[in-house]
Amino acid sequence: MVAKLNEEIRSYLEHLRELLAIEKQEEYRQIGEYLKNTPLHLRVKTGFSWFPLIIKETGYGLGDYPFVVVERTQPLEVEHTFQGGKLVRLFSGHNDSEWFINGTVHYVDNHQMKIYFFTDDFPDWVNDGKIGVDLLFDDRSYREMDAALQEAIRAKNNRLAYLLNVCFGKQTPVQQNANKISHPYLNASQLQAVQQVLNAEDVAIIHGPPGTGKTTTLVAAITELCKLEKSILVTAPSNAATDHITRELGKEGLKVVRVGNISRIDDQILPFTLEYLLASHSRSGELNMYKKRAEEMRRMAGKYKRSFGKEERLQRELLYKEARALSAEARLLEEYMIEDILQMADVITATPVSLQTKYLENRRFSTVVMDEAAQSLLPATLIPLMKADKLIMAGDPFQLPPTVKSMDAQKGGLQTTLMDICLKTIPESFCLLNVQYRMHQDIMEFSNRWFYKHKLMPHPTVAERSLGFADEKFPPFLFVDTAGTGFEEQMNLETRSLYNEGEIGLVKQILNELLDVSQEGNIPTVAVITPYREQVMKLHQALYTNPVHKQLFSIDTIDSFQGQERDVVIISLVRSNERGEIGFLQDYRRMNVAMTRAKKCLIMIGDSATLANDRFYQFLLNYVEEKSAYRSAWAYIHNE
Repeated sequence: MVAKLNEEIRSYLEHLRELLAIEKQEEYRQIGEYLKNTPLHLRVKTGFSWFPLIIKETGYGLGDYPFVVVERTQPLEVEHTFQGGKLVRLFSGHNDSEWFINGTVHYVDNHQMKIYFFTDDFPDWVNDGKIGVDLLFDDRSYREMDAALQEAIRAKNNRLAYLLNVCFGKQTPVQQNANKISHPYLNASQLQAVQQVLNAEDVAIIHGPPGTGKTTTLVAAITELCKLEKSILVTAPSNAATDHITRELGKEGLKVVRVGNISRIDDQILPFTLEYLLASHSRSGELNMYKKRAEEMRRMAGKYKRSFGKEERLQRELLYKEARALSAEARLLEEYMIEDILQMADVITATPVSLQTKYLENRRFSTVVMDEAAQSLLPATLIPLMKADKLIMAGDPFQLPPTVKSMDAQKGGLQTTLMDICLKTIPESFCLLNVQYRMHQDIMEFSNRWFYKHKLMPHPTVAERSLGFADEKFPPFLFVDTAGTGFEEQMNLETRSLYNEGEIGLVKQILNELLDVSQEGNIPTVAVITPYREQVMKLHQALYTNPVHKQLFSIDTIDSFQGQERDVVIISLVRSNERGEIGFLQDYRRMNVAMTRAKKCLIMIGDSATLANDRFYQFLLNYVEEKSAYRSAWAYIHNE
């Protein structure tokens, strides 16, 4: 083992600390300015705040911390920005009130959110009505990433220094000859990837382009590892991705424990959460007794009014003191039970930041698996890497990158992931999954040429898949060109987001045509996706006036739609201007995600005159011409 971290790597990590500080400052500025300068009604409109709220449930959960479940009333069609693990502020909207309390989102879906507060009790005003919630700047993730960077910079005489040297190409990764495995459901490249994971002493990477069965392969690899090791840590950069891998591992019968916040309430995830496993533990009755007695003491203390005498005040203080003592007993027992649950686990799953809880911060693992590694900032990747003897990464560096808000930090290289680096430094550790099972070969082929160097092939079962009706109107690949129609982009001056009314009209007409020609009882699944939130809002308003359409079509941003698929995908590109500016569309990886969601029919709507100045879109337009996939928007306009 090399004892010392390479100096080039050390300098690179120090540079990343500077970039991370820039990113932190930019996010703090953006959120701080928005909260300060934006009125509540507009924050609600942009999904940054919920108001007014209905309180659906209150109680005391993990750690005996209070929680509240809130429900937003309107407008439900607004795509919000809340996520599990985010810091929020519950506030009172009563007459310029300054009552608020900070908490952390445990889970959130379209209309409900569960928030934990790290205090002993609820404030009295929570039940007074007119309650709202704001998203806040949360520096916890930045603190944890910076701490990991500092530890990596200091790394010496340990496994972390060695693994970093391997990932950056300063040390050759070691392979062993593990026992050969067979698997009835894996193809040759998938089986090779699992074997590579088992053979690796240091690092192995599964490169899974869209539709190639990356999750299936990763789950098979982890299942094989569980036969040899105990226990394994699996992380992913988002709660949604962590929940997904948890769900799939659970289906294999593994003992999985999901630590931290979850993306939403899901009956397939709940059985793996610490809260659920605590409730089914042999000592759960004892724990519940402590918690119920503590809650009873709080309730008795709360019966005293805000104005009362000396004796009442003393009694209230004694009741609260007893409640705190019972809560302390509950926490000690709960910590023992959690340790017992974690010791019995085959696999522990969590996001990187969740690993710094007291339950996991001092644990090491024989193998750490990072799913969706190409979406994780390198400083975040270091958090689980510090706990690893062996590193397995899975993902696709040609799909969505990590989000970086600061242009300076982005230009400086903060968006470069550890997987990006490994692709250049240790390509021998990569195993490409090369058979895709999702889409028609014409949909696949553009991405195959631009991103994957012609290495992908469609499985015979999907190569020619189509809707099976109206193939002339709805071929596998179609580009609808709005050039010359006057369908120009517009900006919502309040949200600063773009939309294109002309494209919305085209989407509506195409969907109506699709419904008209669909076979009864065989309506395809359909998604409309776009890079711009304002376009999503306008599409909601245009299409969801008919309740039936809400069941037939999903409408979302590209980022929100990653990991999903539909029979038909319509992409509204929005950008149309005389300057040739394309903004978000310059992120080609984002477009790769969008174009590879379709299984049978991909329809892209855009302005070729605006797009053609960019090399990626010129390549796309050439491909469209080659496949005879071009159609002018005038064909739809004249048929109106």
